[in-house]
Amino acid sequence: MVVVLRAGCRAALFLWIFSNISCRARTALPSSQKCDEPLVSNLAHSSFSSSSFLSNSYVAGYAKLNKRGGAGGWCPSDSDHYQWLQVDFGNRKQISSIATQGRYSSSDWVTQYRMLYSDTGRNWKPYHQDGNVWAFPGNTNSDGVMRHDLQHPVVARYVRILPLDWSGEGQIGLRIEVFGCPYWADVINFDGHVVLPYRFGHKKKTLKTLKDVIALKFKTSESEGVIFHGEGQQGDYITLELKKAKLVLSLNLGVNQYGSIYGHTSVTTGSLLDDHHWHSVVIERHGRNINLTLDRHMQHFRINGEFDYLDLDYEITFGGMPFSGKPSSSSRKNFKGCMESIIYNTNNITDMARRKKLEPSHVGNLSFSCVEPHTVPVFFNATSYLEVPGRLDQDVFSISFQFRTWNPNGRLLFSNFAEGLGSVEIDLIEGKVSVRINVTGVKKNQIDIFSGTGLNDGQWHEVQFLAKENFAVLTIDGDEASSVRSNSPLKVVTGDKYLYGGFLTQPNGLEHSVLHLSFQGCMQLIHVDDQLVDLHAVEQGKLGSFANVSIDMCAIIDRCVPNHCEHGSKCTQTWDSFTCTCNGTGYSGATCHNSVYELSCEAYKHLGKASGSYWIDPDGSGALGPLKVYCNMTEDKVWTIVNHNLPVQSSVMSNKPEKHASLPLNYNATMDQISAITSSAEYCEQLVSYFCKLSRLLNTPEGNPYAWWIGKSNEKHYYWGGSGPGIQKCACGIERNCTDSKYYCNCDADHKQWRKDTGFLSYKDHLPVSQVIVGDIDRPGSEAKLTVGPLRCHGDQNYWNAASFFTPSSYLHFSTFQGETSADISFYFKTSAPDGVFLENLGNTDFIKLELKSTTEVSFSFDVGNGPVEIVVRSPIPLNDDQWHRVIAERNVKQASLQVDQLPVEIRKAPTEGHTRLELFSQLYVGAAGGQKGYLGCIRSLRMNGVTLDLEERAKVTPGVKPGCSGHCTSFGMYCQNGGRCVEKYNGYYCDCSRTAYDGPFCKKEVGAFFEEGMWLRYNFSSAGNNLKDVVSRTLLSSTEPENAVSDLTLDREELSFSFSTSKPPSVLLYISSYTKDYMAVLLNASGNLQIRYHLGGTKEPYNINVDPRNVANGQPHSINITRKGKEIIVQLDHYPPMTHSLPGMSDLQFSSLKSLFLGKVIELGTIDEEIRKYNTPGFSGCLSRVQFNQLAPLKAALRSTNISARVHTEGHLVESNCGANPLTIQPMSSVTDPWHADSGADPSHDGKMLGSNVNRNSAIIGGIIAVVIFTILCTLVFLIRYMFRHKGTYHTNEAKGAESAESADAAIMNNDPNFTETIDESKKEWLI
Repeated sequence: MVVVLRAGCRAALFLWIFSNISCRARTALPSSQKCDEPLVSNLAHSSFSSSSFLSNSYVAGYAKLNKRGGAGGWCPSDSDHYQWLQVDFGNRKQISSIATQGRYSSSDWVTQYRMLYSDTGRNWKPYHQDGNVWAFPGNTNSDGVMRHDLQHPVVARYVRILPLDWSGEGQIGLRIEVFGCPYWADVINFDGHVVLPYRFGHKKKTLKTLKDVIALKFKTSESEGVIFHGEGQQGDYITLELKKAKLVLSLNLGVNQYGSIYGHTSVTTGSLLDDHHWHSVVIERHGRNINLTLDRHMQHFRINGEFDYLDLDYEITFGGMPFSGKPSSSSRKNFKGCMESIIYNTNNITDMARRKKLEPSHVGNLSFSCVEPHTVPVFFNATSYLEVPGRLDQDVFSISFQFRTWNPNGRLLFSNFAEGLGSVEIDLIEGKVSVRINVTGVKKNQIDIFSGTGLNDGQWHEVQFLAKENFAVLTIDGDEASSVRSNSPLKVVTGDKYLYGGFLTQPNGLEHSVLHLSFQGCMQLIHVDDQLVDLHAVEQGKLGSFANVSIDMCAIIDRCVPNHCEHGSKCTQTWDSFTCTCNGTGYSGATCHNSVYELSCEAYKHLGKASGSYWIDPDGSGALGPLKVYCNMTEDKVWTIVNHNLPVQSSVMSNKPEKHASLPLNYNATMDQISAITSSAEYCEQLVSYFCKLSRLLNTPEGNPYAWWIGKSNEKHYYWGGSGPGIQKCACGIERNCTDSKYYCNCDADHKQWRKDTGFLSYKDHLPVSQVIVGDIDRPGSEAKLTVGPLRCHGDQNYWNAASFFTPSSYLHFSTFQGETSADISFYFKTSAPDGVFLENLGNTDFIKLELKSTTEVSFSFDVGNGPVEIVVRSPIPLNDDQWHRVIAERNVKQASLQVDQLPVEIRKAPTEGHTRLELFSQLYVGAAGGQKGYLGCIRSLRMNGVTLDLEERAKVTPGVKPGCSGHCTSFGMYCQNGGRCVEKYNGYYCDCSRTAYDGPFCKKEVGAFFEEGMWLRYNFSSAGNNLKDVVSRTLLSSTEPENAVSDLTLDREELSFSFSTSKPPSVLLYISSYTKDYMAVLLNASGNLQIRYHLGGTKEPYNINVDPRNVANGQPHSINITRKGKEIIVQLDHYPPMTHSLPGMSDLQFSSLKSLFLGKVIELGTIDEEIRKYNTPGFSGCLSRVQFNQLAPLKAALRSTNISARVHTEGHLVESNCGANPLTIQPMSSVTDPWHADSGADPSHDGKMLGSNVNRNSAIIGGIIAVVIFTILCTLVFLIRYMFRHKGTYHTNEAKGAESAESADAAIMNNDPNFTETIDESKKEWLI
């Protein structure tokens, strides 16, 4: 039986492929034939070798798949981790898969193994997959075949199998087959001196190309060297080179004659490329677009500058740079190593060199066989050590070696001196080499030497240490400048053993300077007593000893290449893992994948946020970064505002000699970011205004336009604000009201007077305006000014994109989810069903699924090849409550996580080794799929890897699913405050504040006004009637629902609330009259005490309530709430406890025939209570706010257009103000502590909440100052009053000082609230208007 575990082999994906280039396999087979031949079965016994064998019947030659020769397979003499089986194919082969069996009809088989490969039988390389040294699962019995397709093919002559685990019933037993095909390639060896030029021909001295394809393979043990180079006279060049064992591609397509175009571009890829193994490079260029592919990992980038052609002079050289006398040609090292299959624009350079069609440089030697290095690396893991002998009783201690590692700490070397004189300990501590010499028998018994820094960078570093009597020196990387010396007293007599990399059993009483950490990494060129250690002799047991080391192999892995840390975050690594540092990126998570910001202003509103500047990330985890915008939360819309740097009414000046002006607009965002906003918005607009004098705009009706604007796609547009695409008109031309009817723009009339063409551009696919070009400005007398407003968009189609599933079998399907190494899924759901599958996508064995498992459990499950994993979040409350709940799931190479609403995140770490790529092939199903239980309910704003799936569009054509979802108020209605009513919309909700004394998106903004002496407001209650306005008025007044409204204006209960601030008693705050003698009044007496007077008939005198002896006419805002039901009256002042009062027993219980409600002063025909008349002069001066009588808001009706505004009459001009802001017991969250709010710093524009009114008040103050200059007497009065208000109304104290200086207890409370000082300052400004 043959079992195939995974189809890991996949083709490389390119962004674009050149039409004249095909992917070359470089095999000896036709391209149509599969590379799947058995390579082992026909080999002779001599092609097999092994570490050992049990007997002649168990030798390696019998290890052929399905063969029964000998004892039926290979068995080593001992079953331990030092055994291996090796196959020599005779020449290089391309290997695509491997299969294993146990020993025939036995209890011997291998359950897990590694595969190494090599060209020479030395310098082995372990097979890597998913970023790890791969361990293949083996067999479960002796005769079953377990076959694995390689995720990527390898080319090698030798293959070595290392058993890691085996049958518990027997021992190691193995038969194998390797599948692949022949491989051949022309190889050139470069010695570091020779350079191979490819010349373009005698007639054609230069080569100008729009497209280039350069492909080659290389291997080297050097970390520096130029692989190829070409340059031209116009500054063009292309260079591929190694720097610190990384591949660097540098290009420049030329500069202009002024040198103003910066075209240099440099890209770095790869790591650890000095391992002397083959690496494949493909460079594809089309103009300024580049694909750089290294070992199947492709990077796409764009070259800087403006040119598209690469102009090279005479030649391109491989293996180094030609000596030209330029400093750049001598400072770079030539390449030393091997190259094969060099292709330059379809020219086979290696074949031409072999046939001597190319002439190499006269310096150095060019050969056609690869010269192998003589170094033998040794690989250490956390449990390894290597012990080698040294010469005993020498008076000079001399060692040297090279190492490479990612770990900052670890033991490098330990050796005891003879005669008990001490020891030498060399460690890596925080990336530095530390030598500690422990000396016995002297006063100073310890000598410490440190050198180097950052030596855990994965590069090879050389350590040289020499010690002799009273002298020691440490040198790093052969740099004498790094040498550190010690002349401390020291006697040296060397011991006979040197322990590298780890620890033997710890000797008693020995102290270490590091935390007993073994070295993890590679060493080579180990010298003891100036002699190179023969590591092959060590491997064969002839010299020294070792444990868990791998000789002739360096299995170091760069876990940061390719970089799994996203969005520009920094990747750091140790031997076993990597860490992403997300600081300053705007992203979070193990790989910095998730944005810490919301997707849009719409999302912030539905978190209850107020207007202000915020960071948004329109594509979430996508490539676009976050940007700062202003979110204007209005009652019915949320506006996203993106600003630019062009000043208002910018003067237009011509640029000679072009004779036109170009006005660029620079936004605080990229065009891609703005496009993400406009594409998801329901509507966008941008105001453009052209102010002209003898300067024509569009040259209508039939001329060529003098001006145009450029949009986001860099296209010219010849229509102006108020018009549309393809219509060469301005707004006045559309509305037919231009100053001269013969033209379609006011400016086209070419008048000598200032004219203006203004309007909104609203075709969002063209927005934003990036540049405006103006041409008619070079004539005598021509003048022009331009204003372009910010880009404004409202609505978020992604946020509200929803579908309703109303049958258990209904589902939506989308294309396969591409989330191989990084996947995030987020959505909102709302259901009353107890369970259901949200979404699922399947692969061969891989899958990913999100489901509601029960009323309180959400599950995220997946399999990437290591077995199923499930993460469950359990909620303390039911999730099927028909309210919106948010789900965020993420899976990457480090971990998987799941969060529901604001519950704690559940995290599951990924295994350090194993599969990491999620391979799916089925369609993505949202809802029921594959026999799973379906989902009933709504899903909204489904985003996968930053892309919103269009549920609504797919639902329109899918049975059992409807686009959209109702019931948003069940989740968001709580944000509508102060009696505001949540109203459903197709794509959301809004708060209806019409029956409240508040406005704003959440009915939280108090509506108030400043009253000067003599100003008043009257609201007329209508008499009973049948017209619509009467019905509305009675409904609002009755504090009941419309169907329960009384038929007249007689009430048995009232609810009254408002805020006020004043410093001038006595006054009438509020008065309600009737057609009878009934009335109600709220007054301030001469002492500033608050009084309430009720007269409902049945008694001669009105019932008077003295609310509190405190003086509330202190310039501070106060709130009063009055509720009457029958005889009971409940009064609450500010935050003090409510007080209950009762009307006299003879009093009537009904407030009969209401007539009018007055604010500030009573202007009423007929008799008025004498006490009230006394308080009525000169009238109230101060602020009133949020006045509400039952469901009637008369002050708001005077300042806003409402359905009762016609019944409001005012005397004097009311100026809106928030000076009566209600004191808060709980402070609102400041922008400093609010994590969602943009960091405002000292910039007042970031606050956003009062910006508009501040501007208006400042303008009014300036106007007031001008008026003061004209009217000197009024100026004197205003400043006197302002002085008085400053003394009465300003409190800049903390709690303790406020308590000491306040006039009363309530003032002490209010002094501690910063909102009070803010509102009083504003009230002073309003008073001055």
